[in-house]
Amino acid sequence: MTGLLIAYAIGAVLLGAELFTNALEHLGARFHVSEGVTASVFAAVATAMPEASIPVIAILEHAGTGAIREQVATGAILGAPLMLSTVAFLVMGIAAAWKRGARSPLCPEPQGLRRDLLWFTASFSLAALATLLPGDASLLRGVVAALLVILYARYLRVTIRASTALVAAGHGTRVVRPLHVARLKRFSSGPSGIALQLLSGFFLIVLGTRAFLDVVAGLSTRFPPLALSLMIIPIATELPEKVNSVLWIRRGGQDTLAFGNISGALVFQGTLLPALGIWLTPWTVRPDVLLSIALTLIATAYVLVMHIRGVLRPYHLLFNGACYVIYPLFLTHAFGF
Repeated sequence: MTGLLIAYAIGAVLLGAELFTNALEHLGARFHVSEGVTASVFAAVATAMPEASIPVIAILEHAGTGAIREQVATGAILGAPLMLSTVAFLVMGIAAAWKRGARSPLCPEPQGLRRDLLWFTASFSLAALATLLPGDASLLRGVVAALLVILYARYLRVTIRASTALVAAGHGTRVVRPLHVARLKRFSSGPSGIALQLLSGFFLIVLGTRAFLDVVAGLSTRFPPLALSLMIIPIATELPEKVNSVLWIRRGGQDTLAFGNISGALVFQGTLLPALGIWLTPWTVRPDVLLSIALTLIATAYVLVMHIRGVLRPYHLLFNGACYVIYPLFLTHAFGF
């Protein structure tokens, strides 16, 4: 039964991601926006919804003690950036190596990726520093949470304003394949067809993610709540970003979309979700929390440095995978499971 549920979940996510990415390409081309806006804003925000819902549900639901709910929420908030900065980049690198070779250059639009990673690093570092605030400093904590929300709003403005120049420079969103629903005679490739396919793809992604979460929850009873939400839940909730980026990286010339899908999701999850955690949870210092934050920042900084140096290649992203491996090894030693 578990095997069938896993197969259903993976199939739903794969089909949903194919429909979703194809429709996004048409949406971005129709609005004449850059690939950065299509991936870093449209795709990143939409596919980040499953993981964004986890901390909200954990905090608001009545099951379990308050401490357990807070641990699950904190882990879900920090686990998503950890998974994206390590495993998501690794999977994308493996897909690129399989298609092009391990030493082939990765060529996302330079300004957009640099902006995303710098914005995430600054915002997430601020969220990390907020763990040092005392629990009774509610006003200061509120200020930091509000600042993170403002930072994301500013990021959206900067990204969208940069779109016009990028389109003029040849980085506009391109349509590679016809809209899938247009193959059916009842639908066109116009706005209604794009909207239908976007909603269908997103619905399948949510269904698959929900099924995968059920599987993970049933197989993870031995994990402490924080470890569960840091390591296990993001495997399911980050599937859309991983699959979308793999699909784009395997299609030549769509590196900007592949990287932007991950880097844009990092900014979203490094600002709005920590703001929620600072506002609604104790957001306190713990060794496992600090390690997850440190590994996330190290992995992100590594990609940023290699990109600035102009030498980023698929095999370099093995480092990001190694960063992730450190975390379960620490948990195994710390909790003995």
